[in-house]
Amino acid sequence: MDGKKAPNVSGVDSPGRRTVSSICGMCAVRCPIQVEVEDGRVVWIQGNPNDKGMGTSLCAKGAAGIALEYDDERPQYPLIRTGPRGSGQWRRASWDEALDYIADKLKDVIGKYGGKGVALSDRGGPFNDLHKTFLKSLGSPNYFNHDCTCGRNTHHAAKSLFGMGRKDWGMDIKNTKHLVLFGRNMIESLQVKEAKDFIAAMSKGAKCTYIDVRATLTASKASRFWMIRPNTEYALNLAWIHVVLAENLYDADFVSKWVVGLDELESFVQEYTPEWAEKVTGVPAEEIKAAIREIAADAPQVIFHAGWMTARHRQSFHVSRTSHILNALMGNFEVSGGLIAAKGPGDYDLPGINKLEDRAPKAEDPRVDGVGTKFKHFDSGPGLFHLFFPALESGDPYQVGAYFAYRHDPLTSLPDPDAMQKAMDKLDLLVSIDVNYSETAWYADVILPEATYLERGSLVAQKKGGKPSLQVRDQCIAPRLDARPAWWIFREILRRLDKSEALEFETLEDIWRYQLEGTGVSLDELREKGVIGLADKAIMRDRDSGLGFKTGSGKVEIISPVLTEAGLPSLAPFHEPPAKKPGQFSLVFGRVGWLAHGQSTNNPLLNELMPENALWINDKVAAELGISDGDTIKVASDGAEAVGKVKLTEFIHPEAAFMVHGFGRTVPLQTRAYKKGMADQRLMKGMLTSYDPAGGGNTLTETVVTVTKA
Repeated sequence: MDGKKAPNVSGVDSPGRRTVSSICGMCAVRCPIQVEVEDGRVVWIQGNPNDKGMGTSLCAKGAAGIALEYDDERPQYPLIRTGPRGSGQWRRASWDEALDYIADKLKDVIGKYGGKGVALSDRGGPFNDLHKTFLKSLGSPNYFNHDCTCGRNTHHAAKSLFGMGRKDWGMDIKNTKHLVLFGRNMIESLQVKEAKDFIAAMSKGAKCTYIDVRATLTASKASRFWMIRPNTEYALNLAWIHVVLAENLYDADFVSKWVVGLDELESFVQEYTPEWAEKVTGVPAEEIKAAIREIAADAPQVIFHAGWMTARHRQSFHVSRTSHILNALMGNFEVSGGLIAAKGPGDYDLPGINKLEDRAPKAEDPRVDGVGTKFKHFDSGPGLFHLFFPALESGDPYQVGAYFAYRHDPLTSLPDPDAMQKAMDKLDLLVSIDVNYSETAWYADVILPEATYLERGSLVAQKKGGKPSLQVRDQCIAPRLDARPAWWIFREILRRLDKSEALEFETLEDIWRYQLEGTGVSLDELREKGVIGLADKAIMRDRDSGLGFKTGSGKVEIISPVLTEAGLPSLAPFHEPPAKKPGQFSLVFGRVGWLAHGQSTNNPLLNELMPENALWINDKVAAELGISDGDTIKVASDGAEAVGKVKLTEFIHPEAAFMVHGFGRTVPLQTRAYKKGMADQRLMKGMLTSYDPAGGGNTLTETVVTVTKA
């Protein structure tokens, strides 16, 4: 197949009305959906009722998928840069020309640095087998995803206790009696199924303790809300553990059987009393005691949520870790309403799908970010992307010459874009493959327009859970513009380098058939339903003989040998945030239910709901600064500054300033979002490589800003 015609899955041009099973692409959750197509045009999108937890429900972002599809303010054809990086000077190119250009540059890079001189980052998720196979075919170990700004701290916290990652334990929220959330804003930063389970639990009488620096919509649904001092959640967990152990509120049978290190934990938390925590967090000591007694009374049907996005501050890892220690003390593993081990096909003695990356040779070189070598306590899977940039700038341990940003926008999602751009200037080749004009795309050498999720199919996704399942994103319509699906793009690049063996498939159906071979699952049935469960009944692990913890002891390890070997404490002393001067605030950010960060701020429908952001600060503090609601203010930090509107409210902690993330766009072709609102990441000067040393996640809430009336 040449570059002149977009590859289609059979049937996308069929006349009449038809229903296609697919997977949403409007955020990183990727909910299963059904799409109604009439005469080649998408006319309706809803949740896929074949997924019982999803039903026909859809969030506002998912409903705006049609607006994305028929919006022309997205990349329409390949572009090659003609002026300096970031200048916005481009020329249109054919697919053959753009791919030849990339291949020629890659030949030079590989000739100078070897295959390890290529890196790629993406948004993670169930389809990255494709991107990993592309890199392995080139001989590169340097696959990254966005998780350093999301769940790495939670993942490593779980690994340090259980030998299992954050996705190896799911939460039975629908059947819980008490859910504890540290800033996990389920109603706005939402996964549809999880949000439905949360509302169902609350409707049945469950309680929720919600802890955050501001009142969110989730706080409005909670039975208890504490407005906590920024970056002090770890202190609260330590005080809770103190009370649990001092008052014997834990499940003694479970702990004696499945937990080691209780004596060390008890000794460590002696000094962390509720009275001490009150002075640090602002939460009254008596309320701390009353809450944990109430939670313990509902055990084991309780859940301490260890976090989704916990790239927050330098002790976020220990917030997640102590949350999971509290889960262990409550004995809530493999029980209804607690934590349920996520099962894959192997747990049911079923074959899983075949991986594309198994067709490619293993990369022999170490990762450029030092994960797995210099940093042995970090999981090497997606690496730590913020450590890519100092390695890129210094050439230590080796030089990377080419970088692919696949539907990932680090200049929006990571701190200090100026520092990243300085490092990127060391690259011989920077390629963006995306459905949107991202900030990173605008700084690239080549922009390749990926077909939208409605215009492309993706790899079969294998999902773990109480019951494992397979899901597929089928192509709904033909590409409306001169765009291509990712599987085709990566294959065509590899063909030009004579390295395409692992991706040498003529059609996406051929890839699907390879993935499904030996599973016993029919491709036709999977395409029809979109979701197929692999088990009729969920199995539960035996709480007496085998919970499957993958630690050396086979138990929950309070003192982690992995952390000890890395010279890090398993139980770290709490470090109180420094005091702030008048007019200074801890900068925090988050989402609303209809935006997925910078991905959707230019969407024609979603932009109408929120055309720009504002800075939330406490009304009483603002009065002392002479600032009124709606004023134009200047937000400054370490030489960086932003100007925007202020929103005054009593529902935010006096030491915190909040803004919705994803605004302040600088791409002029995104006319709705261009220069609207403020970008929090540009205020985080010098914070690119500030991260939690035990968990690896960025410290995205440790920037202190000064707010003045403009």
